[in-house]
Amino acid sequence: GSLPKWVVNKSSQFLAPKAMKKMYKACLKYPEWKQKHDPHFKPWLFPEQSRLPALALSELSLQHADSLENIDESSLAESKEDRGDGSDEDSLT
Repeated sequence: GSLPKWVVNKSSQFLAPKAMKKMYKACLKYPEWKQKHDPHFKPWLFPEQSRLPALALSELSLQHADSLENIDESSLAESKEDRGDGSDEDSLT
């Protein structure tokens, strides 16, 4: 569904900055926390430390971005259910 524009505007004005402040504060505390919690475990730097199961390369497939850009949706009609009950189009009448 789609959100009314006013909801998006309000959330970007108030919720997003609040979330960023919390994230910033958490990031400042991270070095101290990491020193107490397995400080040498850094799988983002040393992949051999990863505890996740390895994925076989044969299971991966390439998907080229240029094939995604040429999707023609011009013949599709948007129904009221696709827009959701609270869409902006419904509130104009």
